[in-house]
This record gives sequence, structure tokens and C-alpha cells, in this order.
Amino acid sequence: MTSAPLLVEQRGPVRWIVLNRPGQRNALDDGITRALEEQVDDIEHDDHTSVVVLAGEGPTFCAGGDFRHFLAAPDGDGVVRFLSRLSAVLTRIEAGSKPWVAALHGHAIAGGLELALVCDVVIAAEHTRIGDGHVNNRLLPGAGSAVRLERAVGKGNARWMHLSGETLAAEALLSSGWVREVVPEGALRDRAQQVASVLASRDPAAQQNMKRLVHAVHELDDEAALARELHDFGTNWTANDVPAALRAFLDRSAVRPTRPTEKADRS
Repeated sequence: MTSAPLLVEQRGPVRWIVLNRPGQRNALDDGITRALEEQVDDIEHDDHTSVVVLAGEGPTFCAGGDFRHFLAAPDGDGVVRFLSRLSAVLTRIEAGSKPWVAALHGHAIAGGLELALVCDVVIAAEHTRIGDGHVNNRLLPGAGSAVRLERAVGKGNARWMHLSGETLAAEALLSSGWVREVVPEGALRDRAQQVASVLASRDPAAQQNMKRLVHAVHELDDEAALARELHDFGTNWTANDVPAALRAFLDRSAVRPTRPTEKADRS
């Protein structure tokens, strides 16, 4: 049997959505993207859900895009179509009426970072590593980090993460305000539920109107920026022979198991 790409649990007014590809470090593929689309549709019309918590099953939150899924596409245009769909659902999360809380642990890299960037509140377990990571495999972002990262963590942190491909400890991003708090790993889910419950206790109409307002005033120019990001992803895919880099990564991974402390350089 094929496992569901997402584990979904309703805890009162809080809906938990857990990425469920632990064997692939919750790498993003078409199954997760389609399941997220379905959840976003349902959440926006469900009066019993006030807040969403997004987490990951297994040892890591999300290591980014699934390289095997990328390489199964016939060409770079196929990957752009996948990322266009992913980018659209992430934008819907960011622009939606209900708060999302990201509960990060292990690694949140590239696409995993892009997932976290569209959430309203970010909580991380101790020792979580966060990074963009695209340049490590000749990639460019395709689902929002080029647009959202700098305003989340500041120019200095963002430029370093983009250009070096290195990960930063969640603790190092506390001062940016984007990571709200870092907690012991064993306490992460309980703390995420507590934070979500605080949000769920507020007047829903006022809170939803507030989220729409703050999104509108900060996102006026993002449509063009997101379109440019996808265009450049496609151009770079061909010009920079990205498939060769992804195959090399997968070959290295096949002969050496990944340890929790290693960088997870996914897109």
C-alpha cells in the first residue's frame, strides 16, 4: 500500500498537517503538492478549523524538492510546471485567511524553507538546520525563497543563505524575529499546539481580516517577482545542466547514508 503523502489530524479548532514521506526526508513531489491543494481548499471552507500546524514526520521537516521527481520530468519545462503548481499552493497558504504555524525539526532546506516562509509563525526544535541550498546543486529557487527570504530574515542572512548554500542553526535566526522560538525537540509538537491554541482563541473574523490586510499591503509586487523566479528557474535548468548535478547528488547519496547532523541539500 502507498502511504498517504500527508497525515491530517483535527485537534479541536487546530488542524495538523504532517508531511509523510519520512524515507525521502519529506521531499516534495506531485503527491504532496496535490494533497496540500486539497487541504487548502478544505481549510478555507471549514468553519471548524481556525489554525493549521504544518510539521514533518520522521527525522526532518522537509529536505526540499524530490530530485528523482525532477529528473522524471522530460525536460526543464516539466519541472517548471511542477514548481508552478507548488508555488501557487504556497502562495495560497500565505494569502489565505487562516494562520499557519510551521513546526520545524531536523532540516528545513530549499523547498522545506519555502514551505516555512509562507507560514505565519515559525517554531523550531533545538539543532534544526535551515537553509536555501539551491546553489549546491546548480539550482535556483522556484517556489518563493528568492522573493520571501530576505524580508523574513534580513538581507545579510538571506544573501549568505542564497549565495553560500550553507544552513544556519534555527537559534541563529531568532534575532531576525522570523523564528519565533526554539524549544527542545521533544517539546516541539506540544509547544506548536499551545501556540496554535492561542491563535485559535481570538475572534476569527477579525483575525482573518487582519491576515488578509497584512498580506495585501506587503505583497503588491510579488506576482511579477514570483513569475520571474519561475522563468529564471527554467532558464537555469537548461543552461546550467542541472540534471547532471542532481544525478551526481543521488549517486553520492546511494553510497553513503545521510546522518542527521549532515546538511540536507535539496531543492
